[in-house]
Amino acid sequence: MRQILSTRSLRTFVLRQGRLTAGQSKNLQDYWPRFGIEVEDAVLDVEALFTNDNPCWLEIGFGNGESLVEMAAAHPAVNFLGVEVHLPGVGHVLGEIAAHDLTNIRIIRYDAVELLDRFLSDNAFERVMLFFPDPWHKKRHHKRRIVNAEFLGHLQRVLKPGGLLHTATDWASYAEHIELTLQQNDHFARATPATDIVSARPPTKFEARGIRLGHSVTDLVYRLKH
Repeated sequence: MRQILSTRSLRTFVLRQGRLTAGQSKNLQDYWPRFGIEVEDAVLDVEALFTNDNPCWLEIGFGNGESLVEMAAAHPAVNFLGVEVHLPGVGHVLGEIAAHDLTNIRIIRYDAVELLDRFLSDNAFERVMLFFPDPWHKKRHHKRRIVNAEFLGHLQRVLKPGGLLHTATDWASYAEHIELTLQQNDHFARATPATDIVSARPPTKFEARGIRLGHSVTDLVYRLKH
């Protein structure tokens, strides 16, 4: 597996490696060649990754991947591409994919913003999901929040017309930031009703932690205009 490469000076994540367990290390060795995608110096053909033309959903920052696996199991006719930088999470999800005998997930370990900018093909995804990204809650760190005008510009290219962006956060100030950023973009409109989409989102450990801390969870679903 290659190291994460980035030409950007301002990252939206901190690379907290953590310690790989023996099981995660074995999963990386055994299953990365089957489910992992190496980013080369060329645009990825998303359809070719799965050898079919099923709709594809992209999850950015899947953490340990348990919600990603749950969604893939619930939607076998949808392809799922998961992006995460933290190696223990990648090692964990590879084992879950194999344990559930799933064939509709592929994993990329890379900086998501640079991946969107340089390596993903146009009109590749019917849905992009961003669940509980780092809120960068200190004001001096707000510039590191992943949802900004540049990020939405990348989504305009990689989403199919009518495609969805589904975000969730347990930080009220970040929810306000996301909503304002989307309202200021002429290419996205609030998806209504979105009740079924929101209710189908699996809970995550980050969500559970936020709820324990007394945070309220906000889901925002926007559609790329035709």
